[in-house]
Amino acid sequence: MTDLVLIDREDGLAHVRLNRPDKLNSLSPEMFDAIAEAGRSLAGDPTVRAVVLSGEGRAFCSGLDFGNFQRMGESGQSQVNTSEKSSGSLTARTDAPANRAQMPAHVWSEVPVPVIAAVHGYAFGGGLQVALGADIRLVAPDAKMSVMEIKWGLIPDMAGTQLLRRLTRLDVAKELTFTGRIVEGEEAVALGLATRVADDPVASALEMAREMCHRSPDALRAGKRLLNASVVLDYEAGLQLEEELQVGLIGSPNQIEAVKANFEKRIPDFADPA
Repeated sequence: MTDLVLIDREDGLAHVRLNRPDKLNSLSPEMFDAIAEAGRSLAGDPTVRAVVLSGEGRAFCSGLDFGNFQRMGESGQSQVNTSEKSSGSLTARTDAPANRAQMPAHVWSEVPVPVIAAVHGYAFGGGLQVALGADIRLVAPDAKMSVMEIKWGLIPDMAGTQLLRRLTRLDVAKELTFTGRIVEGEEAVALGLATRVADDPVASALEMAREMCHRSPDALRAGKRLLNASVVLDYEAGLQLEEELQVGLIGSPNQIEAVKANFEKRIPDFADPA
């Protein structure tokens, strides 16, 4: 793990902090890899029960490092290496459905527990796509969010088109993609880009995550798996998965502990998933 992304851990809560504040946490090639590595490390950790994703400094993430575009304009050639299928390319394949460029957003769907993005300042382009990869987005009232790629003659290519379409109406996704219009807190909620507005999104996200850490980790994981699958499965298959997951939960040690703790009015003591 590099210092571009920091992870603080506390009683099952992992706080992932994008840590390039002097560049508004913009996405260099190294930053792409650091975010993906952070997500993969948490995905394989059974002690993690909730994740908060935030940015240090004045922004969540301002998008692709502007220096890449500046050099592109000066040289007339791509400096982001998206056309070459080499191992160093941002389009290099990974062992996931996503390529290297898509992993910083996609990886949060592979983390089996809830991921809450706390967004302040800018979430432009790739930065917005990283936030869209989270399960929940708490945004500051003055947070600025934009599908910015059109400004640079591009389309969202960090899984943003797939994530955006699942969160907004198709016409809204098209308008934002075709215009690059900047939206702020309350409008972002109304359009489906954000879950709700919070004056201090990091504090609110940490509070929400701590509450989740007192819920059964088995139920949290099953709920995320089921709801993520619901957007791709047909209705019948979704019902079958719902039944399968619920049968696995009923009578399990953590489910019994949840019942006992509720009746005994105490904090539950759950076991980590196997």
